[in-house]
Amino acid sequence: MVELTSLWLPMVLSGAALFIVSFFAWTVLPHHKKDWIKLPDEDGFQSAVRDLNLSPGNYSFPFCEGHEDMKSEEFKRRFAEGPSGTISVWSGPPQMGKNMVCTFLFFLAASFCLAYLATLGVAPGAEFMRVFRFIGTAGILTYSAAGIPNAIWFQQKILGNVLDGVAYGLITGLIFAAMWPGGPVL
Repeated sequence: MVELTSLWLPMVLSGAALFIVSFFAWTVLPHHKKDWIKLPDEDGFQSAVRDLNLSPGNYSFPFCEGHEDMKSEEFKRRFAEGPSGTISVWSGPPQMGKNMVCTFLFFLAASFCLAYLATLGVAPGAEFMRVFRFIGTAGILTYSAAGIPNAIWFQQKILGNVLDGVAYGLITGLIFAAMWPGGPVL
């Protein structure tokens, strides 16, 4: 059995590599460029929302308290007239430093979980492709599947995030396979 502590370097390297790759995916590559679009009257919209004095949180409109409200004629009318959607109100501008640290910690935690999983299913000295397939598959599931239900329900774009998740999983698989105890070393 492979000791989890022997995988600290691939955990850290894959966390760092994914942080860098995610930065390029969102800032350089074109597949996320149309994930967000500008409102036609952004100033008017911001003014209207500002006048509502909303607390930070996630809002849906039209809103219903539960299943019974959803059946009401008033809700059906408001939903049919539209628009409908969701809005997230932040407490202030994004804190880039904090968000970047949290993103790196997420990748590190995911790499730790993938390493733990691999210690249960991959033997020391396993061949490169066995480790790559195991970690790569688990990594793809980790990074691409979690957001799909939210994207379906909240009508968000899926493809770019799934492509990112596939790349992240394959990169993680390559790093772990190359550094697997008793296996090939770069």
